[in-house]
Amino acid sequence: MVVGSFTVEQVSAFPPARLWKGGILDAHNLIPKVLPEVIASITIIEGYGGVGSIREMKFTEAIKDITQLKDCINVVDDEKHVFKYTVIEGGFIGLKLKSYSFETCLEPAGDNGSISKLTVEYDTMDGQSLTDADVNMIKGGIIGMAKAIEGYLQANPDAYA
Repeated sequence: MVVGSFTVEQVSAFPPARLWKGGILDAHNLIPKVLPEVIASITIIEGYGGVGSIREMKFTEAIKDITQLKDCINVVDDEKHVFKYTVIEGGFIGLKLKSYSFETCLEPAGDNGSISKLTVEYDTMDGQSLTDADVNMIKGGIIGMAKAIEGYLQANPDAYA
């Protein structure tokens, strides 16, 4: 059951294919590299990174009240650049949420750039929508991660090309 959802849209100077390779397909390697102060590791603990795979993300002490989360990959569409996963353990599960999932869609835009649309669907513990503060905190994390990935791609023009 979905109680609420929200979408974060970001414009990028990088094409969808490059963001897809780095930020989605190689996220388990790239994200801990670009955000070492927040993400200690991302490990594929079951599967090979495709649909049905389970990943574990461990956070540093910079993240209060949450040490890790596990997610299950639901969709990997290389052609349409759509990626969806559901958090199955840890994270906000049991704290504020019963369940939540993320869907990212990368679309071409402008001069070889892209628009990234990330939709979060969630079911809260109390059946009420998340507060604006909770939504803004999650959005801030998403935007921070995207900016870190783009910073890496800018500094490393041959990476994921």
